[in-house]
Amino acid sequence: MGKIIAIVNQKGGVGKTTTSVNLSAYLAHLGKRVLLVDVDPQANATSGLGIEHRNLDFGIYESLVGNKPLFEIIKRTVQKDLHVAPATLALAGAGVEMVTLDNREFRLSNILEEVRKDYDYIVIDGPPSLGLMTVNSLVAADEVLIPIQSEYFALEGLSQLLETISLVQNNLKPSLGIMGAVITMFDRRNKLSESVMGELYQYFPNRIFRSIIPRSVRLAEAPSYGRSILHYDPKSKGGKAYEGLAKEILSLEK
Repeated sequence: MGKIIAIVNQKGGVGKTTTSVNLSAYLAHLGKRVLLVDVDPQANATSGLGIEHRNLDFGIYESLVGNKPLFEIIKRTVQKDLHVAPATLALAGAGVEMVTLDNREFRLSNILEEVRKDYDYIVIDGPPSLGLMTVNSLVAADEVLIPIQSEYFALEGLSQLLETISLVQNNLKPSLGIMGAVITMFDRRNKLSESVMGELYQYFPNRIFRSIIPRSVRLAEAPSYGRSILHYDPKSKGGKAYEGLAKEILSLEK
């Protein structure tokens, strides 16, 4: 059965989708069969892998709210063993519609169980909020990976996110674990980045990955070409950092 990792942070612009896309690409590159699940209505993970979400007839919305089997909406990417459950614009209203549905917190978990046996890893790109869709992502996951930008304001709201995770653990998914935090957009020239890093170690004393994602123009450019950094510039600092992160995560399984 595949491991499900939710990449979650309610603060936007912290490298959440960049991490979802590139971690998925490198896990597949390292021999794993991977499904990237895009539950962010902005659909950036979908378009970041070259799938034009505006041209899709169906997406994850139809599986969450309707009766469309998940395997019918999954799309292949140009990379072997990397598939996407795409988001479409319809997903924007799903959080409201799901409020009245039975087992509303378990909708994503239930549909992922349909395909879990087909993948080694399922990576969920959660929305930048703490709403029902994020709760669904946490309930569906085995573990949470939290990308945190190395800037002071990125620490604001972190305690709220950890409280939400704790509530899910206590009331909905006792087995949910915190895989750890990954530091993103790191600039060694910025002394503030170093001090923020020190504070993060207080939140996650033994759970910060050694692979630090740098602030990188190449990482920012890659999505506009519908590519992961693996297929855009694997020799860049960002490419090497995400490869290192994928290897660290694989090492946890040993």
